[in-house]
Amino acid sequence: MERRLLSGRRIREWRECLTAYSMIAPAMLLIFRFGIFPAGSARFASLHHRKTLSILMLLAFVLAVVLGACRPAKPDEEAAPVEEAALAEKTAPVFEDCQATEVGGSDDKSFDATACKSTEDAMADPGIEARRLESQQQTDYEVNANSFDEATETMGVPFSELAGATITFWHVWGAGAPSEGIVAIVDEFNAANEWGITVEAFDQDSYSKAEDVMNAAIQSGDVPNAIVGYSNAIAGWYSIGMIADLQPYIDDPVAGFTAEEIADFYAGPYNGGVMADGARIALPISQSANVLFYNVSWAQELGFDAPPANAAEFKEQACAAAAANASDDTPDNDGTGGLVLYPSASNFYSFLFAYGDDGLTEDGAAYDFATPVAQAVASDWKEMWDEGCAFPTESYPNPEFATRKALFTMSSTAGLPYQLAAFEEAGSADEWTFAPFVGPDGQKAVNAFGQYVAVVEGAPAQKLATWLFLKYFTSPEAQAMWINASAYYPVRISAEDLLEDYGAANSLWVTGLELLQYGQAEPTRASWTSVRRAVGDAGDMIINGSSDEIPTYLEELNNTAAELVAEIEG
Repeated sequence: MERRLLSGRRIREWRECLTAYSMIAPAMLLIFRFGIFPAGSARFASLHHRKTLSILMLLAFVLAVVLGACRPAKPDEEAAPVEEAALAEKTAPVFEDCQATEVGGSDDKSFDATACKSTEDAMADPGIEARRLESQQQTDYEVNANSFDEATETMGVPFSELAGATITFWHVWGAGAPSEGIVAIVDEFNAANEWGITVEAFDQDSYSKAEDVMNAAIQSGDVPNAIVGYSNAIAGWYSIGMIADLQPYIDDPVAGFTAEEIADFYAGPYNGGVMADGARIALPISQSANVLFYNVSWAQELGFDAPPANAAEFKEQACAAAAANASDDTPDNDGTGGLVLYPSASNFYSFLFAYGDDGLTEDGAAYDFATPVAQAVASDWKEMWDEGCAFPTESYPNPEFATRKALFTMSSTAGLPYQLAAFEEAGSADEWTFAPFVGPDGQKAVNAFGQYVAVVEGAPAQKLATWLFLKYFTSPEAQAMWINASAYYPVRISAEDLLEDYGAANSLWVTGLELLQYGQAEPTRASWTSVRRAVGDAGDMIINGSSDEIPTYLEELNNTAAELVAEIEG
C-alpha cells in the first residue's frame, strides 16, 4: 500500500507549529532584549536615539498582532461547521483499503487470500481504514464491490438529469385485466423509482394499429419513448435509425444486468430481440409460445398413453384419430380427426425448429429454406395431408379441438382462455394439455413469441429513463404482476417463484410454463414481415401441390426471400 510522504495532516501540523513559534517570537525578543539583559538595554538606549528604540518596539508589536490575526478564529456559531469539517478531515485516514472477496472467501489460497493479507497489513496502520465484505454467493460479489463506490451517473448521463423526466409508453393492451396490469405496473414504477421519472402509458389498440401509428409518428416527429411491437416491425424502425441498441445499456455496470440476471432470462425470447449484426433492438416483457394442443382423453381411448415422443409417433397418432372418425357412425366428422394444418409461417417454423433448423444460413446473414431439414418438414406435411391425417379449417380450430374433430391443433398459449371456453360451450369433459413439437429424433421445440418493447432514439437522458422503466418491467416482481393480469408467461425464470399461487389455480398454464425451455424465436429482421407471408404462401403450395415439386417450391421461396431482403434491407 503506497503512502504519501506529506499527508494533509502532516502539512497542517507543520503549519500550526510555524504559526505558534512566529507568534511568540516578538515577545521572546523583547523579553530577551530588555528583561534578561537590562544593562545592555540601558547601554543601547544611551548609544541610540530613543526614536529608534520606539520604532523597533512598534514593529515587534505590529508583527505580533499580524501573526495573531492568522490564528484560527475561536469556535462560534458561524465557524462551527468549518471547525467540525477540519476535525473530521484531521481524524480521517489517509487511505481507505476496501476488499470484496469472491465466494471462496478470504482463505481461498489464491487471489482473495493474497488480497486479504494486504488488507490485514493495512489495518495495522493508523492512517488507513480497512474494510472487508465476504461474498456468500456469486450474486453478492458485484453488490459488495459496488457498495464501495456510489455512482452519480451512467451512460454519460448524470442521475440528476433524470429528475422530473417524463416518458411515453405505447402499448397494445387497452382492455380488461391486461390493461389493469399495465396501469398497476406504471403506477408502481412512478411511485417508487428513485430518480423521479414519470411514465405515461397510451393504448394503441393492437399490434397492427401501433405499427401504423408509429409509422405516422416517424413522419411527424411526435414519436414515443417506448413502443410495443413485433420484433420484425421493430427491426424495420431500427433500420432507419429510429430504435436504440439496448446492448450498451445491458452491459452498463451501473444500470445494466449482471451476468446472473442475464442467465435468468429465457433464451428464446431474450435472443429474439437481437439483429444479425448483434444489435439488441428490443427486450421482451413477457412471452407466449406456439405449441401443440393435445386431447389426452381421446388419445387414451385410441390406445396412446402419452403425447408423441418423435415425428413418427406424431403421425401415427394423428392418422389413428383420422381413421377413428372415418369409421364411426357419424358422417359429419369424416375427413377430420388428426391435425388441423394451417400452413402459416408460425406453424412451419414450429416444425422447422423441432427438426433442427432455423431457416437461415449458418452465419445468419440470409434466409435458406432449401435445406434437407426444411424439405423433410415439407415432405412430412404433404404426406400427412395426402393420407387424410391432416385437414384445414376456415378459422381458429377451437371448436374442432373441443368436439373431437382434431386430436392435435397448433395454437399460441395465449389462446388458452378461448380454448377453455370452447370446451365449456361444447360441454366436453375431455382432459387436454399443451405438448411440444417433436422432430424425427425426438427433438422438442416450441415457437417462442415475445411481447417486445423497444426504446426509441432520442436525448440520452430520455433513453436512459426509458431503459430504467423497461428494466423494472422485467424484474421478477413486476413480471409477477404482469403475468397475473395478462396470462402470458414471464421472461425471467426467477419470477416463477412469485407465481406459485397463479400456477396452482391454472394447471394448464403450468404445463405451458414447462415447455418454455424449448422455445426458439423467429428471425428478427426488417424483411421478416414480408418473408413470413411468402413462407405461408409456399406452405399452401406444398400441401396442395405435387410432392415432386417440393424442392422447386423451396428454391422459389429462397429467391423470393432474397429479393425481399434486397428491397427492404438494402
